[in-house]
Amino acid sequence: MNLFSDIRELVIAALDDLAAQGTLPAGLDLAAVAVEPPRDAAHGDMATNAAMVLAKPSGLQPRIIADALAARLMQDPRIAGADVAGPGFLNLRLDPAVWHNLLRATLTQGVDYGRSSLGQGLRVNVEFVSANPTGPMHVGHVRGAVFGDALARLLAFTGWDVTREYYINDGGAQVDVLARSAFERYREANGLEPEIREGLYPGDYLIPVGEALKDKYGATLLDQPESVWLTEVRDFATELMMAEIRNDLRVLGVEMDVYSSEKALYGTGKIEAAIDRLRAQGLIYEGILEPPKGKTPEDWEPREQTLFRSTAHGDDVDRPVKKSDGGWTYFAPDIAYHYDKVERGFDALIDIFGADHGGYVKRMKAAVSALSNGRVPLDIKLIQLVKLYKNGEPFKMSKRAGTFVTLRDVVEQAGADVTRFVMLTRKNDAALDFDFDKVLEQSKDNPVFYVQYANARINSVLRKARDAGIDVSDQSLLAADISILTHEAELAMARKIAEWPRLVEIASRNNEPHRVAFYLYELASDFHGLWNRGNDDSSLRFIQDGDIATSQAKIALARSVSVVICAGLGILGVTPVEEMR
Repeated sequence: MNLFSDIRELVIAALDDLAAQGTLPAGLDLAAVAVEPPRDAAHGDMATNAAMVLAKPSGLQPRIIADALAARLMQDPRIAGADVAGPGFLNLRLDPAVWHNLLRATLTQGVDYGRSSLGQGLRVNVEFVSANPTGPMHVGHVRGAVFGDALARLLAFTGWDVTREYYINDGGAQVDVLARSAFERYREANGLEPEIREGLYPGDYLIPVGEALKDKYGATLLDQPESVWLTEVRDFATELMMAEIRNDLRVLGVEMDVYSSEKALYGTGKIEAAIDRLRAQGLIYEGILEPPKGKTPEDWEPREQTLFRSTAHGDDVDRPVKKSDGGWTYFAPDIAYHYDKVERGFDALIDIFGADHGGYVKRMKAAVSALSNGRVPLDIKLIQLVKLYKNGEPFKMSKRAGTFVTLRDVVEQAGADVTRFVMLTRKNDAALDFDFDKVLEQSKDNPVFYVQYANARINSVLRKARDAGIDVSDQSLLAADISILTHEAELAMARKIAEWPRLVEIASRNNEPHRVAFYLYELASDFHGLWNRGNDDSSLRFIQDGDIATSQAKIALARSVSVVICAGLGILGVTPVEEMR
């Protein structure tokens, strides 16, 4: 049940009636007509911009449209008041029975309340994390993993057929560096002094890889030239690193559906096929690029390259796909990989990149646009940096990793649920401070605690009610006379619950799961406010001594809040808490 959609349908029907009777011109485009929460709750329950957006195309004054619309809407029993404000906004007040029915719908649907068919079963590929398989995941990967998984859950909740995908960057020079670094640990495992020279990976995490290499090969590789062992050690080390990455993701509650390998694109003709597809469209040519910004003619060497005419699909400059020496650029396998996604039949693609990949946005969108003939949209979300603090100081680097704080470091300190929620308390393109002291404190300033505490309080009410002999099963709460909830504070709580389906759809349309975290904090804040008012006004307490019927009605309201909290936390991948310790 999406009450805002229901009332919008009522508004659209009323506008159609006004057109049928000649008050409005026929054939008006009603797509921009919206029904939203009013900016000021004192103005009503909902507001519509219908008169404002239809004034110009209809040639009528906004207030004339608003007055006619208000009179028509007042004929519906759900509308208790329709007031024209300002130049023509129409504020609506709903009959209390609407809010009572909403609570019944929430209890009936349970955690499926707010679920929708917005995605219509279309297939979407969400590619995220895609860390180089050269070591354990760091804190930056944590944020991308949480964001990607929460987005995938959100899209599935709103009717998309979601595939979570990890692109293994195992085709570049970095995996050769991994192999050489692992070989030094292999030498160490055989009793030799490792030479961790500049440019190699120094972390202790490669010590077990060296030992595993010794277990498999003994000392047989020690006297062999690099040309003999490089490929073998590279594949061996990459496989072990990917196993560790999978375990790290599992600790965070993230499971991928597909792991795709960059290396698997080479030598298979897939890169050539993707480039040939672009060439067939006249988008591949031989040319010389202009000097990059900031370069002077003296330090710029013009050279002919094979270029993708990405400017034909919205990019700023054309992009090289083949170097002057005949080798593929880094961009070429990325084109092939996205062509593979298009060929697999996805209706939409989402890539989640680190902030340092901002320069890739336009070129990748241009490539997908060209490869799919504009059929498949690509949305790219950039994940900004995370700064870690503890005891008021920056959190120190991990010795095991050598140069950074690992995912395991963060989860071991804060826990997976706290980590996931906090990573979603800022929009993805805003920097985030993660203070271990603050995220674990029990206060209103800690959004994780505040939301979980609301759910725990509701469950404490349920336990006390059961102890008092009150049946608080959802079936009994549904049978309660919810119409006795008439206090403005209780109706305001119902209004907040009504916003949930609308919020979910907005978050899904914009690929912004952080909106769910924001909403849950607001919902929890409203609930705590209602709880605290009950300390001063006993009529607002959820359990009314000696009055089972009233208690059940009030507990139905609290239980509805818990339903939404649990649904929202499910989207975020966070386990609801029923009791605070």
